[in-house]
Amino acid sequence: MRYSRLLGKTTRDYPRSVRTAGNALLQRGGFIRPLSQGLYSFLPLGLRVVSRLTELIRREMRALDGQEVLLPLVNPLELWQRSGRAALAADDLVGFRDASGRDMVLAPTHEEAMVALVKSVVTSYRQLPVFLFQFQTKYRNEARPRGGLLRTREFVMSDGYSFHRSATELNNFLPRVFAAYERIFAACRIPVITAEAAVGMMRGERSFEFLMPSEVGDDRVIRCECCGYAANAEVAVGTLNRPTGEPRPLTTVPSHGAVTMGELTSELGCGKEALTKTMVYSNGDELVLAVVRGDQEVSGEKLERVLATPGLRLADRDELALYGLDARAIGPLDLPLDLLELDVRVRIVVDDVVASTPNLVVSSSESGIHFVDVNFGRDFESDLVHDISRVLPGARCANCAHELVQQRVVELGNVFKLGDYYSRKLRLTLSDSRGRRFYPQTGAYGIGIGRLLASIAESNHDRRGLDWPPGLAPYPILLMGIGHSAKVASLLEALHDELGDTFLYDDRRESISTKFRDADLMGIPMRLIVSPRTLEEGKAEILERGSTSVRSVSVANVRAVVAELTGGSS
Repeated sequence: MRYSRLLGKTTRDYPRSVRTAGNALLQRGGFIRPLSQGLYSFLPLGLRVVSRLTELIRREMRALDGQEVLLPLVNPLELWQRSGRAALAADDLVGFRDASGRDMVLAPTHEEAMVALVKSVVTSYRQLPVFLFQFQTKYRNEARPRGGLLRTREFVMSDGYSFHRSATELNNFLPRVFAAYERIFAACRIPVITAEAAVGMMRGERSFEFLMPSEVGDDRVIRCECCGYAANAEVAVGTLNRPTGEPRPLTTVPSHGAVTMGELTSELGCGKEALTKTMVYSNGDELVLAVVRGDQEVSGEKLERVLATPGLRLADRDELALYGLDARAIGPLDLPLDLLELDVRVRIVVDDVVASTPNLVVSSSESGIHFVDVNFGRDFESDLVHDISRVLPGARCANCAHELVQQRVVELGNVFKLGDYYSRKLRLTLSDSRGRRFYPQTGAYGIGIGRLLASIAESNHDRRGLDWPPGLAPYPILLMGIGHSAKVASLLEALHDELGDTFLYDDRRESISTKFRDADLMGIPMRLIVSPRTLEEGKAEILERGSTSVRSVSVANVRAVVAELTGGSS
């Protein structure tokens, strides 16, 4: 490929509104271009890297006996309604009606469609296990796309789905995918943390994430640097110091308009660990009051698990007002009588730390008043006492008591143990060897290709530009000449005509320093350089990116050397 004909040249300009070094280099190097917020076009260089990434993943999936398929981007809304996810994923779904008036959606993920496919082609339990994978576009109506390719609205994902006869068979398969993903990220030279994660709208039983530490990451992982425990902040567990003491008599005090945790600590002269906060969630005709200590935050994932109720959302001020509640004054001790008389179910879920901490401060429903020295079991009760709080820095590891730390990360991939959730919802059943009907156990696995590309750029660059891992660069070799010799140009043209797409041919009449700078920026691993001096000696030179050691090769042997260096790839 001639550089002069390449669509998308390098640029020295730093793109505006770019938060990450890797994304800036992908734009400056001519790999991607933004179209709109959260939407990116891939230029020829970027698409070549994407092709190499998909082939890397494809090899690993085939090694697991995976069969490649391709499902439609557009799915019937009915499938999502039957799985129960139409409401859960409402914010992510973009829908429309087709020409026949049928409601359709742009699929943000393909669990429903894959189950429907298997239901149509798998007729016997003897066909299980089956592992299917694809590379397909997804669309999620992301409210705040940011970080370049790290969080976009439209993206290509490598997603796999496995179907098994039993939970044991699924459990035995999960580690094999886990190991394959670890090999993929190692080949991309990306440092990863594996952590337990929330299932979120994916549903199912358990989830694990592969995470890249990053200061620009929009997710958080809680880690123990002593024993290696790691989990997403939404599901992490840990222990907090819990004050002790004898329960004191309940009293009330004026808070003089103090509402926030900071204001209350100043007004009442106590720490946040002596306060409580009550968050109100709505679920149709039900209100859920989640009570945690003032130094904690509610984990929506944990709360949903406790209640077995997906899709909880925080009630807004207007909704609270309908029930006679003031968002600034809510507590579990004195709920308004109007609320108790309405046709609405009220459930109070108390964090286990609150239940075991004596003499807490609790907000009253009367503005400006707080209850002091509140003790669970004496002053208020609930039959729902569970761990519903996010683990924050300062908590201690439940395994080894070492202090937990919080780290910003980027999610690279995930593994979901879905169990029979989708099989049951979409009525996928088979008969076993005894004729008994069963729901296949399923797993789902995914890696976002664009996010993977961006993460490689974040993890593999220096001050000069990108530094692609072996086998992933858009071109392994940049062919260039020094000077304006006709003989040099003739040899370069002959090599280009013969070896074609094996390398990128810099045919510009630019200085060697300019060509070197662009090669560094694009991350081309090797340069094959011909100059009048080396040609007189019947030689060419090979220089690796970042090295000062030059290797001389015979011009007559260049073709064989190129084949050796590229492994015969293009």
